[in-house]
Amino acid sequence: MPLRFPSRPSLVAYLTCGDPDLATSRDIALAAIDAGADVIELGVPFSDPVADGPVIQRASERALRCGTTLHRVLEVGKEIRQRSTAGLIIFTYLNPVMRMGLMKFSAAAHDAGIDGALITDLPVEESHDYLAEMQKKNLATVFLAAPTSTDERLKQIARASSGFVYAVSRTGVTGARQQMPKDAPKLVRRLRRYTSLPVAVGFGISSSAQFEAVGKFADAAVVGSAIVEIIERNPGKEAESVAQFVRQLSAVSRQPSATR
Repeated sequence: MPLRFPSRPSLVAYLTCGDPDLATSRDIALAAIDAGADVIELGVPFSDPVADGPVIQRASERALRCGTTLHRVLEVGKEIRQRSTAGLIIFTYLNPVMRMGLMKFSAAAHDAGIDGALITDLPVEESHDYLAEMQKKNLATVFLAAPTSTDERLKQIARASSGFVYAVSRTGVTGARQQMPKDAPKLVRRLRRYTSLPVAVGFGISSSAQFEAVGKFADAAVVGSAIVEIIERNPGKEAESVAQFVRQLSAVSRQPSATR
């Protein structure tokens, strides 16, 4: 079922779990929720990322050194769910999920109170088995749509998604940018032809001005690298520093979400 985005733009906050440690990741997530984040993406660190820029790569390396695994990220998600009703999405590459097994993953995510998952390198064309297992547990699926996607592929992504659609604002890897790519509004308009699900825009959003701009054409903004960099730069003060940043974003004047 679709995730709830109560305001426009809503905030989807990404963090790399296990950076600097799992207990701190839990506290950061809860602090971000209290400060106004609507959905938390619980990033599973991976040794060979292909879509992550240097900030998240460094965070993944630190998290892996701490022994972070998909299983332990799910445990963190369960702890967060016991204290919050905010949306929780597992954000991962396919390898950790396949190593656990699709059936075991969907069951564990359901038992932990996770709402769904986004597997960055799972092509929609090869997602049949994954979708079947997720549907059995009533878990939301989220797929990435890029500016270079054809209309036919956008249709496939829209059909396979059930939580929201993640519109990648630009090609390349993750990382904060100074300007919002011009392709982002066009991509969202294209997606609207094929789905009534919420559309969240990500890759590069790092300021209140960019956050506000996204709200003019999309339902939510995904903020990742900016949050991970704040964590990196504020050892011992990670949760409060992220909360302060999230409050700044949440302070942006929001308009009620359009009727879907």
